Amino acid sequence: MRVAVVQFTAGADKAANVEELVRRVEQAAAAGATLVVAPEAAMHPFGGPDDPLAPVAEALDGPFVTGLSAAASRLRVSVVAGMFEAVPGDSSRAFNTVVALGPDGELVGSYRKQHLFDALGWVESKRLSPGDPSQRLVFACGDVTVGVMTCYDVRFPELARALVDDGAQLLAIPSAWVAGPLKEEQWTTLVRARAIENVCYVAAADQSPPTYAGRAMVVDPFGVVVSALAERDGVAVADIDLDRLRACRERMPSLTHRRWSVVPRASE
Repeated sequence: MRVAVVQFTAGADKAANVEELVRRVEQAAAAGATLVVAPEAAMHPFGGPDDPLAPVAEALDGPFVTGLSAAASRLRVSVVAGMFEAVPGDSSRAFNTVVALGPDGELVGSYRKQHLFDALGWVESKRLSPGDPSQRLVFACGDVTVGVMTCYDVRFPELARALVDDGAQLLAIPSAWVAGPLKEEQWTTLVRARAIENVCYVAAADQSPPTYAGRAMVVDPFGVVVSALAERDGVAVADIDLDRLRACRERMPSLTHRRWSVVPRASE
């Protein structure tokens, strides 16, 4: 299977973001990709730390998902992308949601970001509701099993391990990784670490500089960056080789050697 990671900067015009993302999906499909991973907040940007997100949130059958669904069906590809989802009965907060669409355009599933970025001057929990830790998204894309995380989630190896325990061979990580001192180095280190410790592929999309870090990448099970972007908008593609995955896990059987399990922490 060939996977593509998309890098672009979402603007305030949601319709224009869909159009741009569809162009990138078309570009990825033309390069042979059957799975396209787009950034977090691809529907609409976060804006400033105090900008409300509930007013721009949509339902899972709203214009953003509908637009991507039509593209996925037309191009016969699976698409993973980030959006803000309306919270029933809450006009002040949204869910930071990733949707997965199959090659028939149907919604395969959705994942609500569990770890909210209350750090470095940002307080996402003022604008967003966290997802339920028991609700993970793992789905089949051809012969490959894909698990989904979102941006700040990459700092929490427990979630990645839980997804691998659920059968994930590839971690898809839509992100809007905020730029800052040493942030780009942290991004690349964390993405590669999740691949190495779980002996799996990682496809990490991101939004572009200067607001975000860029450096969207695909990493193999031994932590090798096999395809990547720097600071510009674009698409990077790489092949997911299950034979290599199996060989890596045979040579480095750390998943079978571990002596600890991962369970969700009780809600506070």
